Amino acid sequence: GRATSDNGKDGLAYSALLKNELLGAGIEKVQDPQTEDRRLQPSTPEKKSLFTYSLSTKRSSPDDGNEVSPYSLSPVSNKSQKLLRSPRKPTRKISKIPFKVLDAPELQDDFYLNLVDWSSLNVLSVGLGTCVYLWSACTSQVTRLCDLSVEGDSVTSVGWSERGTLVAVGTHKGFVQIWDAAAGKKLSMLEGHTARVGALAWNADQLSSGSRDRMILQRDIRTPPLAVGAGACRATGRRSVGLSGRQNHQLLAFRGKDYKLLFGNHSSLSPVQQYTEHLAAVKAIAWSPHQHGLLASGGGTADRCIRFWNTLTGQPLQCIDTGSQVCNLAWSKHANELVSTHGYSQNQILVWKYPSLTQVAKLTGHSYRVLYLAMSPDGEAIVTGAGDETLRFWNVFSKTRSTKVRARAAAAGTRAVCSLLQPHLWVQ
Repeated sequence: GRATSDNGKDGLAYSALLKNELLGAGIEKVQDPQTEDRRLQPSTPEKKSLFTYSLSTKRSSPDDGNEVSPYSLSPVSNKSQKLLRSPRKPTRKISKIPFKVLDAPELQDDFYLNLVDWSSLNVLSVGLGTCVYLWSACTSQVTRLCDLSVEGDSVTSVGWSERGTLVAVGTHKGFVQIWDAAAGKKLSMLEGHTARVGALAWNADQLSSGSRDRMILQRDIRTPPLAVGAGACRATGRRSVGLSGRQNHQLLAFRGKDYKLLFGNHSSLSPVQQYTEHLAAVKAIAWSPHQHGLLASGGGTADRCIRFWNTLTGQPLQCIDTGSQVCNLAWSKHANELVSTHGYSQNQILVWKYPSLTQVAKLTGHSYRVLYLAMSPDGEAIVTGAGDETLRFWNVFSKTRSTKVRARAAAAGTRAVCSLLQPHLWVQ
């Protein structure tokens, strides 16, 4: 794909050079390949002679870029020289090989669970069987946060608070535990659900939890006692699959009956909008950080579509059939792009441009559906997890940063995810 792109740009530059020399087009810069065909039109009349058989003796002037200066050693015109010297935009390179692959024993192949999250403080949390493990990208240290086997329970979801200090753990028995990650201390055990909690979403100090009991409970963790819910909503579906809160905003997206996509208010959880276009369970939900009210959602095996919604007007926007089950979605923090992970039948990871919905990259490697996705705090890397019991780290997004910022990031170790994990927990 990249070679094709490079060849296309080289061909456009060569075409522009020929048009300058033969037709006097006066092109100084090669534009976007998608629009260049329309721009590289000759500006001279069609009847102009194609070749000139005598050397011009006209003196070059600043406005006469098509003439060859008598003092120039170049065989091409001034504008063609500018064309050849014009800087080329660097080609976007996305490696199709993960820069890290780690074993994650007991990582479940269950579409309705959410077992991987990456905190704003650069700590990865992973639910493996009855345990939650934390891995610091700054120190490469792995710690076991909790083991629910003593309670006869198992982990069904994990979710970091926005500050990255607290991690919520949903369990098979329907509890939500709040843990202080740094202290390794359980702060509270929240009750209210009667079935496993597979979805968690933070909004400042409010935590929403979705369960197989078809209930969504919301609590303000600052309000004692923590076990008292601040709000509740019945999703009315077979189970609550997707749950996504818009940071610093009041909208919450969740799935309801018959694959409906619902939007509620954080304060009341009352549905204010609903969409019925999806034909399968909706797990993948992501709010755009670039456009207020823009939501992307992805459907399961019978749907396979990524749909975009303007939640401010209630209007559906675009839709693209990906050809396989959509498991997760995440927007880039730096560009109008998003990444999707997929299940049956290709188990691929796709990077898209929005709103053109052109595919930037296709990444493969997982042998099971890619059920888990989280983004690094710097917004450049993602980690994916699958039922093949592996975690794979990919560089998919990039941003332009100053030298100072890069130095601070290096000092903080934000890109230290290549370090080996302790072998008794995960094996490379």
